[in-house]
Amino acid sequence: MKIKHSKFKNTGLIYELLVKQIAADTISKNESAAVGILKKYFGGNNVIGKELKLYDYILKNNNLSEAKAETVISTITEISRKFNQKTLKEAKYKLISDLKESYNIEEFFAIQVRDYKPLAALYCLLEAQNNSTLVNPEFLVNNKLTVLEHLTSSQLDKESVKDTLIEEYSKYDKDLRLLTYKILLEKFNSNYKSLLPEQKNILKEFITSVDSTTRLRNLVNEEVEKIRKEVEELANKVKDEVVKIKLQEVLKGITPLKKTEKISDNHLINLMQYYDLVNEMRKL
Repeated sequence: MKIKHSKFKNTGLIYELLVKQIAADTISKNESAAVGILKKYFGGNNVIGKELKLYDYILKNNNLSEAKAETVISTITEISRKFNQKTLKEAKYKLISDLKESYNIEEFFAIQVRDYKPLAALYCLLEAQNNSTLVNPEFLVNNKLTVLEHLTSSQLDKESVKDTLIEEYSKYDKDLRLLTYKILLEKFNSNYKSLLPEQKNILKEFITSVDSTTRLRNLVNEEVEKIRKEVEELANKVKDEVVKIKLQEVLKGITPLKKTEKISDNHLINLMQYYDLVNEMRKL
């Protein structure tokens, strides 16, 4: 038997998506239903919140030794077996129902998540541990290898993963990712008091997309091309020669991203500054 990954049942993935949805709603100045959903299902002693800690520990740890990484996986799967699977299943069903009432479910699950691969692999491992049907050993090895490589931040020998058993347990740290997004928003709100529509759009895309995706790179290049054309038009209209020369220098730096170039926060900051420049030039 081969277990299929289900986005609708992956607690770690749903949490990450809710956090990104909250950030996106905040930027759009919309009341975020995701806040209430997150508090309802992931707070207190809710069984979904307890399972989240297993995914959370995987995401928070990397650069571990292979031995410690094995210990982490062994402990997490052992804890998972202690959950009431029926209660957990019912809670997830209600969670998805609430999400469907507030969001377009297809668009919600289309949001990109950076650590999708290890989250999916861990889901498959936990499902296999709590399934009475015999699971294909090759399937288990492949998913365990994915989680191990995430925890160790290195590529491992597949054969060495097959028969390892270690004993160790580590306490969970308080989740900080929601705070990270809050700080990100506050940072840009302080630097850009009144965000332009274009700035809001690109900031929202940076939050809800993986920084190396083709989609985000294409969007950045589209915006760069728009900005370049407008700066060229504005430069031709400027009468002040000093300003014209400075704009020509700015144009040299407005270049599209290469296909192999990874998108970073600097690209976002540059776009924000270009938008501000264009907005100021429009007022002249």
